[in-house]
This record gives sequence, structure tokens and C-alpha cells, in this order.
Amino acid sequence: MLEIFAIANQKGGVGKTTTAVNLAASLAVAEKKTLLIDLDPQANAGSGVGIDKKDISKSIYNIFFEKISLDEIIVKTPLPSLDLVPSSDSLVGAEIELVGMENREQILKGALQGLQETYEFVIIDCPPSMGLLTINALIAAHAVIIPVQCEYYAMEGLSGLMKTIRLIRNTYNRDLKICGILLTMYDGRNNLSRQVEKELRGFFDKQVFTTVIPRNVRLSEAPSHGLPVLLYDISSKGAKSYLDLAKEILDRKEQ
Repeated sequence: MLEIFAIANQKGGVGKTTTAVNLAASLAVAEKKTLLIDLDPQANAGSGVGIDKKDISKSIYNIFFEKISLDEIIVKTPLPSLDLVPSSDSLVGAEIELVGMENREQILKGALQGLQETYEFVIIDCPPSMGLLTINALIAAHAVIIPVQCEYYAMEGLSGLMKTIRLIRNTYNRDLKICGILLTMYDGRNNLSRQVEKELRGFFDKQVFTTVIPRNVRLSEAPSHGLPVLLYDISSKGAKSYLDLAKEILDRKEQ
């Protein structure tokens, strides 16, 4: 059964793209046919799996504003079980262009219809805002994964997102679930990281993934080489943590 995950948080710099790329790669390594959708105008998810946006003729932008199918823009990645729907610079003005369109909130949901036979997982890398692109992702998704950086304002940033998720449930997607809150950039030697973890687990309990993503040099270096961390250094702590996250998600699916 196809599962669609939106990787979302309106705050930037929390590890959304890192999580989207490396979770998708980890699921693909587990031989789960996976589609990574880059919904961020910065197009970093595509470059993170080795796809140069200069080589892309059509992108997710064309799905929103032209009558074409997803099949026309899906590209293969170096991982056999991982495909990509690329983004492009054209997406920068999409929020404004979408305002006057009919059913503008549900365009992505319509585009994803019919993927059940091809993929087991769809991972959507959302932009760092709560605009129409992220709303499209939340309406199309079955569940949300929320990366949260282990920093002082971590809890503050979550309140707005939770409010948006409730609104989406009440109006467009009543089945939308929170798959989990993912602690990122975690440093166990740092009192602040441990305090943030304690507060989040105390408040959200089982909604917080058991897996935490550490601060890791290899994880930071991998995108500059156009590789998921698994292909850059599979022995690194960053690679292990995302493999653990994929296993946690797969184990939940089997329960």
C-alpha cells in the first residue's frame, strides 16, 4: 500500500531536505520503490541525489501550471529503487501564481493519483513556509514527518505547524496523521540538546521518533558531492541514523 509522507516544518534549517533525501535513499536501499518529490524552489533535494537542475527540462512547476502527467517529469537517480520529481527556480513565484487558480490547494493530490502500482513510498520535501505549496503537500499526504532542530526555540516553532495540520484535517484531509517528530542536529554532549529532547518527549510522548539524527560531518558533506549519506559514507553515524529511521517507519507499517 502506497504511503505518502510530507517532510514539513515552517522553520528553515531544521533538516527537512536532509531528512527527505536520506530517508528516501534509506527506503530505496531497503528495496522499497520510492519517489522523492522536491517541492522546494531551492531544488536541493534533487542535487542531493545527484540530479543537476540545469539538466532538467520539466519540473514539479509544470505539474501545477500545465496539463501534464507526473510520468513526464520523473527522473531516475543513481539508486535503482529511487526516482525523483525535480524542482526548479520557476517554483519561486508559484505561490503568487496559484492564488487565483481553482482548486489550487489540491493540485498535487490530483497529480499523485494512480501511483499505487508503481511506488510504496512518496517523500515530499516541503519549502520552509506554510504557503500553498506546503498546503498542497499536506492535503496530498497520508502523514507528516516533522524535523525539529535541537535548539532553544524548537517547541515554539511546532505550535504553528500543529495548528495548520489541525486546519487541514478539518477542511481537506481528515485522515492526515503525524507520523512522527524527528529530533535533528542532536549532540548528546550538549545540555540543550538533552533538554529539548526531554521536553519534546515529555509533551508529545510516542509521537517523537525513537531515532534521533546527530550532528555529523559526513551528513553535512554528502550534499556537496551530490550523494545521499548512504552512498557517501555508509559507515557514518549520519547514515546509520537514517537507516534506523527507515527501519522504524517500516516496522510501524508492518504492525
